[in-house]
Amino acid sequence: MIKELNIFLKKENILMAGLGFSAGLPIMLVFSTLSVWLVKAGIERSTVTLFSWAGFAYSFKFLWSPIVDKFQIPFLNKIGHRKSWLFITQILILLSIILASYSNPQGNLKFMALSIVLIAFFSATQDIVIDAFRIESAPEKKQGPLSSMYLAGYRVAMIVSGAGSLWLASYLGSETYQQDVWKQVYQIISLFMSVGLICTLLSKEPNIKNKNKTNWLNQVKFTFSTILSIIIFFIIFFNFPKINNLNYIFIFILNIIKILLSFTFSIFALYILEKIKFLPKKQSREIFIKPITNFFVRYKKIAIIILLLIGLYRIADVVMGVMANIFYLEKGYLISDIATFSKFFGLIATIFGGFFGGIFAMKFGTYKSLLIGAITASLTNVFFAFLAIAENNLVYLATIIIADNLASGFAGAAFVVYLSSLTSIRFTATQYALFSSLMLFIPKLIAGYSGAIVDVLNYPIFFIFTAILGLPVIFIIIYLNKVK
Repeated sequence: MIKELNIFLKKENILMAGLGFSAGLPIMLVFSTLSVWLVKAGIERSTVTLFSWAGFAYSFKFLWSPIVDKFQIPFLNKIGHRKSWLFITQILILLSIILASYSNPQGNLKFMALSIVLIAFFSATQDIVIDAFRIESAPEKKQGPLSSMYLAGYRVAMIVSGAGSLWLASYLGSETYQQDVWKQVYQIISLFMSVGLICTLLSKEPNIKNKNKTNWLNQVKFTFSTILSIIIFFIIFFNFPKINNLNYIFIFILNIIKILLSFTFSIFALYILEKIKFLPKKQSREIFIKPITNFFVRYKKIAIIILLLIGLYRIADVVMGVMANIFYLEKGYLISDIATFSKFFGLIATIFGGFFGGIFAMKFGTYKSLLIGAITASLTNVFFAFLAIAENNLVYLATIIIADNLASGFAGAAFVVYLSSLTSIRFTATQYALFSSLMLFIPKLIAGYSGAIVDVLNYPIFFIFTAILGLPVIFIIIYLNKVK
């Protein structure tokens, strides 16, 4: 056991934890901490929730991943392709956080919205680069420790920018709204991006040669074309006709159709640019089409089953997780109890779960790790059904939250290793961005209706329902393990 733990102390794994920290730091500033700032500023709840749309940058990052995967940043070529993208995005995240600190939600909400969207966009872009960097830095058998350290750094950063920023705001005096308090909080937190910058400079560029280099003019054309396709995607997505008086099943189907049509129109735009010879056909197919066809060629008949596993693996914990804080409050637990057990000890448990998941994947293989992760993720949801019918008890609350987060951390580490093993080195950033986007699409879509499901089923049955949602995943893993 000591030998396995020593692996985590290797330089490349420690540096990966630093990059994970850099990836996890901005996310709470876009969501959790931001919502507290806006509420304290007296912004209406309906307006506060609209800021969650900034999260679309994380869901649709696959749209601009080809640019990150294939194109060089000319003036930083010497430090390496991946490192140059990392360095630039980390600088831009830092500057965007500082920009957000100067925004005043009471005076100019649009300026704040712009700065938050910039943080989310550059953060999502950094995620693309770090995922590619991690996969290219080590073979599959060594991905377990790298993934675990990445997730550990990510979770520690969430504590710093989540609980840490709120503790800092409280210390500086946030009970009565003061703009300068939140300005200082965001500027102090922005300084922690230096951890990622230092780790980027100390890290070794992956020894993967890009065989598909394009000249400067073509890079500009591809960049323009990708940005155009992204704009078209969101124009279709946000202007899709609304149909009122539909039940939740039809709304769910409608949302899937909306996503598919938006994606189809963005791809069609690239096809038109290729037809009018604005984009060179061969390189266009290599950048935009080959990452997808390459996956289906490599995995043939089981490709669809693998995609089904990717789309459903996190469904049990994501759908349940959306309702967790609301459940705690409605059950009568104090906010301080939720902060202590869920946001602090829960995240620490997730880190330890990630370590166990990484070690287990390295010693016993990916599919066994996936199976244990899927079983425990579903099983711990049943524990919440017990919590729903039991009298309020902090021991029960702490035990179940820690168990759930251990399972979530274990499953998360195993799944990251699995996604990494599916990714072709030829299309690292593009394919991983597609997989990670698909990973959350269906769970997040269903999670949006969690409140309505609870209204119909009540909490105990809802938690059992989310556990049942995870059962198909178990059978898919068993099937794939047999035919692999």
